[in-house]
Amino acid sequence: MTRSVRSPRISRDRRTKIVATLGPASADPKVIESLFKAGVDVFRLNFSHGDHADHAARLETIRALEARYRRPIGVLADIQGPKLRIGRFQAGHVVLANGRPFRLDFDPTPGNLDRVNLPHPEIISAAQIGMRLLLDDGKVQLRVTRVAPDHLQTEVIVGGRLSDRKGVNVPDVALDIAALTQKDRADLAFALEAGVDFVGLSFVQSARDVIEAREIIGDRAWIVSKIEKPQALADLEAIVELSDGVMVARGDLGVELPPEEVPLAQKRIVSVSTRLGKPVIVATQMLESMISAPTPTRAEASDVAGAVFDGTDAVMLSAETAAGQFPIEAVSVMSRILARVERDEGWRTLTDRRRSKPERSSSDAIAAAARQVAEAIEAAAIVAYTQTGGSALRISRERPLRPVVAVSPVINTGRRLALAWGVEAVDVPPVERMTDAVVQACETARRQGLAALHDEIVVVAGVPFGTAGGTNALRVAKVGARAIREED
Repeated sequence: MTRSVRSPRISRDRRTKIVATLGPASADPKVIESLFKAGVDVFRLNFSHGDHADHAARLETIRALEARYRRPIGVLADIQGPKLRIGRFQAGHVVLANGRPFRLDFDPTPGNLDRVNLPHPEIISAAQIGMRLLLDDGKVQLRVTRVAPDHLQTEVIVGGRLSDRKGVNVPDVALDIAALTQKDRADLAFALEAGVDFVGLSFVQSARDVIEAREIIGDRAWIVSKIEKPQALADLEAIVELSDGVMVARGDLGVELPPEEVPLAQKRIVSVSTRLGKPVIVATQMLESMISAPTPTRAEASDVAGAVFDGTDAVMLSAETAAGQFPIEAVSVMSRILARVERDEGWRTLTDRRRSKPERSSSDAIAAAARQVAEAIEAAAIVAYTQTGGSALRISRERPLRPVVAVSPVINTGRRLALAWGVEAVDVPPVERMTDAVVQACETARRQGLAALHDEIVVVAGVPFGTAGGTNALRVAKVGARAIREED
């Protein structure tokens, strides 16, 4: 009988995770494999581009890699959300001068220097005199001078070239608009059926948007709320509490906030997320110059390092891997930056200083104790048995010095933990007794290359096994000489 050949397991020399977007530059299965080997932990499927067939093919490639390299890989379906756009112009574009009047209305007729269609009544109904409208990522800025039932009269504050179907940002008011459009709902149904691990929820304004998405998604995927609206910052704690993860989406956030506010917003979002134990991703323009250059700017390298110093769980590449000329190099460079920062004593000092007190629960107390015991005895690793990922996330929040291995009989749990700082997930058969769990934990740590014969490890689990949310046991075990049989 012919046996399938599996590739060696992939291991990382860093704790911070990498999310990479797939697109035209990375659609080939060989490129996806190279990206994974270079350091990608979670692949992002951007539903603003491509069709369902494209995404299905890429997901199939990812799952094949996962089986071949025996490492869970996360897949994030980034749902487009409500995109607000102007209509078209008679000549395809206009050039607006500062100070001139300009009208936005419901008339679908192609526009000119005086007016253009705005097919979004929710903007007009929420408008106030003096409110700003930012067009084409803020390159053109308007100020509302008059509000009518069917149009807005504005003054051009920052003029320039404005072409067909450019986006509209409304930073000054919350719009009465659902976070999921009809397109989003169709994309979401496809993504959930295909088995993605995370759903990126775009343009979240309040906790209500997360609640509405949860009613559709349930526990079929983790919700990653994208913070890209100023209104979300006002409801940040509630949004993070209700989400499974968070993304600092600096693209649109940087359009609607003044540039000097974006770094402070990033630090706050990361701080709240890590305090509440929710994985957080810093995204957008991290290595932007590598779209067309084989090396990043020094400022970009500092930006990536700064996110790690802030305490983020993951950093994300967008156009760099989706459409850039050097996608594999971008991942490799990012991985090296992350690993270098994590070897710095100043980073470790900041990480220890930032650690939050555990919540008043047995699960949090055991997670904190696991870190303390592991560091006191210089354990080779902490091994957490987990059904849903909760115990591994609690240990991840502790930011331990020792490696963390999450072992789970639920493959979806391992895939979701691909986003969690410092967690290496391993798919294992279920066990029923703590004795068997300890033996399996020792074998897993040794097989992963984290522990050698006679090394000590810390094992945490919930007893009885198979019950979610009940981490209540901690053991210290010594790796014995029991033979390890590699999987067929």
